[in-house]
Amino acid sequence: MAIKFQYNKTSLNTLGKQLKMRQSALPTLKNKESALRLEVKKAKTDAEKLMADLEAALVRYDYLAALWNEFQGGLISIVDVDLFTVKVAGVKTPALENIRYEIKEFNAFSSPAWFADGVAILKELSRLGIESEVYMEKARILDYSRKKTTQKVNLYEKVQIPGYQEAIRKIKRYMEDEENLSKASSKIVKSRHAAEEEEEERQ
Repeated sequence: MAIKFQYNKTSLNTLGKQLKMRQSALPTLKNKESALRLEVKKAKTDAEKLMADLEAALVRYDYLAALWNEFQGGLISIVDVDLFTVKVAGVKTPALENIRYEIKEFNAFSSPAWFADGVAILKELSRLGIESEVYMEKARILDYSRKKTTQKVNLYEKVQIPGYQEAIRKIKRYMEDEENLSKASSKIVKSRHAAEEEEEERQ
């Protein structure tokens, strides 16, 4: 990245401020990046655990497979999923608050005795599935934010900070050269003036 600058004190001060700002922001960005990396891993682990729990539950209720044919279709349905926002390392992520179901009335006397258990089982299975989806979405959002933070860390560390340091070095070197030239030319002028004075005195 080419940093635009001029060979003067104003430009030197501006670059100095920009450099200082990036150097002080870098540790915070690095901390955020490592915190996000951990949170992504945690969210993925939670999602995988919930999916494993769902698969285990499906196996556990496999013995009911033949009975599901008797189950009344549309007896239970999901009306809405309530989410709330949780900030993780400064990033807004979703979390499951509640799943709202609609359960149609059924006659407990004429319906099979296990219908109430069937409703509870479907609630459990749907909760595990929905919660794992929420955690996967959380992991996706956090991972996207982590990638953006990593890009910023790399930009600061590998491009901008070295760029500003190099520009500051060039300005300082130029200003030192200017000062040395100015001193040298002033010495030459003085010595010439002294030589001219000596010449006049001799005459």
